[in-house]
Amino acid sequence: MTTAKDIMHTGAQWIPAHETLDRAAQLMREANVGALPIADADERLCGILTDRDIVVGCVAMGHDPAQTTAGELAKGTPRWIEAESGVDEVLQEMEVHQIRRLPVIENKRLIGMISEADLAQHLSDEQLASWMERVYARG
Repeated sequence: MTTAKDIMHTGAQWIPAHETLDRAAQLMREANVGALPIADADERLCGILTDRDIVVGCVAMGHDPAQTTAGELAKGTPRWIEAESGVDEVLQEMEVHQIRRLPVIENKRLIGMISEADLAQHLSDEQLASWMERVYARG
């Protein structure tokens, strides 16, 4: 069985909730990613910050990214998947919650992320087409 760990990209890193958005943007640039999981003081997932969140939720609202924290933009219940979960569970989690990035957790620690690009690399054309139809048709 192919697992979340098999299809994720490694090297994902947390950003502490107290860290500013300008620092988050720098980390995204350095890691060449568009999203960072947000960790609370106990290193528990409390949200995911995207580059779009920074632009729409901070800059476009006239706020200063050097004065706004990642935690201030963390909303809702963060979603994640266990490393040993099967690909079908990954697809279902992303579909049901309409999310494009999914942190992968092992032993309560972040070990990777799954994005649409990872799905495109690891799924068959039929699996990918079916998933995309279900996700994007719901919009």
